[in-house]
Amino acid sequence: MTYQTDLKLFIDGAWRAGEGRDCHEVVNPATAQTIARLPLATEADLDEALHVAERAFPMWRDTDVEKRSAILRKAGRYLKENAKDIGALLTQEQGKPVKEAIGEVYGAASMFAWYAEEIKRDYGRTLVRPVGQRSIVTHQPVGVVATFTPWNFPIYLLAKKVAAALAAGCSVISKPPEETPACCQAVAKALDEAGLPQGVFQLVHGVPDMVSRKLIGSDVVRKISFTGSIPVGKHLMHLAADGVKRLTLELGGHAPVLVFDDVDLDKTLDQLVPQKFRNAGQVCVSPTRFYVQEGIYDDFVKGFAERTKRVQVGDGMADGTQMGPLANARRPDAIRELVDDARAKGAKVLAGGERGNEGFFFQPTLLADVPLDADIMNNEPFGPVAVARPFKDMDEALEQANRLPYGLAAFAFTENLRRANILGDRIEAGMVGINGFAISSADAPFGGVKESGFGSEGGKEGLETYQVVKAIHMC
Repeated sequence: MTYQTDLKLFIDGAWRAGEGRDCHEVVNPATAQTIARLPLATEADLDEALHVAERAFPMWRDTDVEKRSAILRKAGRYLKENAKDIGALLTQEQGKPVKEAIGEVYGAASMFAWYAEEIKRDYGRTLVRPVGQRSIVTHQPVGVVATFTPWNFPIYLLAKKVAAALAAGCSVISKPPEETPACCQAVAKALDEAGLPQGVFQLVHGVPDMVSRKLIGSDVVRKISFTGSIPVGKHLMHLAADGVKRLTLELGGHAPVLVFDDVDLDKTLDQLVPQKFRNAGQVCVSPTRFYVQEGIYDDFVKGFAERTKRVQVGDGMADGTQMGPLANARRPDAIRELVDDARAKGAKVLAGGERGNEGFFFQPTLLADVPLDADIMNNEPFGPVAVARPFKDMDEALEQANRLPYGLAAFAFTENLRRANILGDRIEAGMVGINGFAISSADAPFGGVKESGFGSEGGKEGLETYQVVKAIHMC
């Protein structure tokens, strides 16, 4: 399989430049076949990237905000205009249905468009002082930023960090996932086409531990933004501590879904099932732990199972595919272990439960009556598995929703307004969706609490994470 766009990262010159280097094999998860080999950065390459970023920062920091804004807008337009081609690259590398992939590219474009305008509204403030004195509070870019992003939404998560950092006036070194390099290169190309000065944004691919130690350990980098697992996030916190580096950490979750007996059950199920299996469940805010009020529980799991069995699984490039493969060879075995553990402890497999014969597929799966000591009730599956249990009342539902150390996203479905207000206040999560799943947008903060991390991306809060506050007092 070859890439049919001008973003072909792995041919001709790119290949010659990579000769003699260590490489990472890029695999199409629908076929498990290698489609390219990615040259990896050396420590010398990273030294050069740090030098270039440090040199570019003062120039970009001092660039007029209108010019910065115009470049970001142009980058967003480029992504939108090339969304079909870029989406096809994403699907071949990551597996999600191409319609979802194209939607992700549009989402990335929206981040650049929004921050292009938001940076113009970064006003600061003037404090009240006696006549003849002035005290002002301003926001300034933190400096050189290092970002680390995962493979589940490789373009959108990259854009969410980079758009805000560039808007703030920072220079950026980004390490995207080795699994999806070509589609991430599209973001770099968009910025090049938009006229971003050389060195302000750089992509580096390499061995994750080596790259993170090198970048975070450098005095050049002043801010780190990471999206990924809790263990890796904790590791990066340790690395950042020596240099007192600022951090934004989005570390995943295990989202509870509370379904009360006053809902329109069919309408609710029609929302829940597609969301559960979006991107094969490889979504940090994926609805996973379904707690359903006992009066409708049997009908809920029956309806959920029926809809789950109808999900069309296949190559993301094929017409009609609703769920593609998992992103890499590790995921099907990990999901199978969680399902087998739950089954052994008494859970009922009402749909799916098995991996596919080719590629990295796993069937859309529903487990019912899952005991609390099952591993999958306590550890994020990050795959196409829903788990369900009944609850009696709101107090029990809240206890179950809040019992884990995760706190990224949570969802609740009810027609009772007072109950909805209480749930919004008492659920321990950085984002709560009531009767819907629209919790990630360019103008809204995205982030978690507890072990799901801290700091926000998106919204004005996302811009502030790449800025320092300075107070200037004049007498």
